[in-house]
Amino acid sequence: MPLLGLLYFVNYLDRVNIGFAGPNGMNRELGLTATVFGLASGVFFVGYLLLEVPSNLALHRFGARRWITRILVSWGLVATAMAFTPNATVLIVLRFLLGVAEAGFFPGIILYLTFWFPAEFRARAVGWFMVAVPISTAVGSTVSGLIIAGGDGLFGLSGWRVMFLVEGIPAILLGLVTLRFLSDRPDQARWLPDDERDWLRARLDAEAAEVQAAGHWPLRRALTHPRMLALAFVYFGISYGLYALGFFLPTIVAGFEQQFGTRLDITGRGLVTAVPYVVAAVAMVLWSRAADRAATRPAQRFLDGPAGRRWWTALPMIVGGLAIPVALYLRDPWSAMAAVTVCAAGVCAALPTFWPLPSQFLTGAAAAGGIALVNSLGNVSGFAAPYLTGGLADLTGSQRAGLWVVGVTMVVAALVALAVGRSVHRGAGAGTAG
Repeated sequence: MPLLGLLYFVNYLDRVNIGFAGPNGMNRELGLTATVFGLASGVFFVGYLLLEVPSNLALHRFGARRWITRILVSWGLVATAMAFTPNATVLIVLRFLLGVAEAGFFPGIILYLTFWFPAEFRARAVGWFMVAVPISTAVGSTVSGLIIAGGDGLFGLSGWRVMFLVEGIPAILLGLVTLRFLSDRPDQARWLPDDERDWLRARLDAEAAEVQAAGHWPLRRALTHPRMLALAFVYFGISYGLYALGFFLPTIVAGFEQQFGTRLDITGRGLVTAVPYVVAAVAMVLWSRAADRAATRPAQRFLDGPAGRRWWTALPMIVGGLAIPVALYLRDPWSAMAAVTVCAAGVCAALPTFWPLPSQFLTGAAAAGGIALVNSLGNVSGFAAPYLTGGLADLTGSQRAGLWVVGVTMVVAALVALAVGRSVHRGAGAGTAG
């Protein structure tokens, strides 16, 4: 888990560090409007969408160790090349290629965790893995600010170019570590005692048999069933909030100077941007642990039992969706950042409790394809959120309209989560695949 968390830390940082580069010299040097910046930020997800499912099926066939190594090295090379971007067109092309290179990493790890963790531990396992998202943004915002400020002029490059260079190289090095140390399945883990390996394998096999008995989902059905599209929309709503904050929070913090008269240097902006994500990291771990414990209790409240998992996803989405528009109308930076922090905590808490839902009725190749489909369609928000938010900022002259869209999208997706989560539980309980 520490290795997987480190991989995702570097992965997510390379995905969103354009958000730190933009307001700290890149937009000015390359002549980017808010709309073009949003396009460059979001085009990453076009390549991601096209290759998520094939990549996850390849991981299922060739094994996580080799396939994740391939992903790490290829995305590290593209991320490093962004340091030498001469214009907006090349930036957009490289962001597209970054998505192509990285496709399959996240759903591959989600699938990989189902090979290792029984259902009652899965949300907290996903939580420990995904805590890299707020940590990478919190630590990454500070580190990126320091690199941009301290690296300006190094090798004759602007600070934001040095940041891309320094933050791209670790992915390549970690690819070599992954090839050496990652075990594909418990059967291959020499570091596990024999009795623990046998217990874990028996437990996971029994769970897979239960899912199969409830109704086998072939790969084709996992890629076409309306339930999967509904799950994809729920993840779209969660990710919409995540990426809107990730790409535009540095810009919003920079705007405090004009809105509230707050004076911050690059490092100070990075530290302020980190605060919501520090809180969100704690909320993610605690919420996912509580969700797993509730799932094993007899159903006495709407939060208890397997059917209660949908509420553990929907409630933080509703709180986060309501908080983000409120932040836009507060009159001082402290209360505005408090509302943004609540939003970040809501978004991050919903992530680990969402991903156990597909594994309640999918196994094998169907799980590989279905999880990748949900992730790829949901991550269309990674294109829509920055592009639409940037476009509305250019059109209206403020961030308000775009972030209202974020809030509404999250609340609607939460309502869908309640409906589809009930459908998942009923289908499993009835012993059908419907």
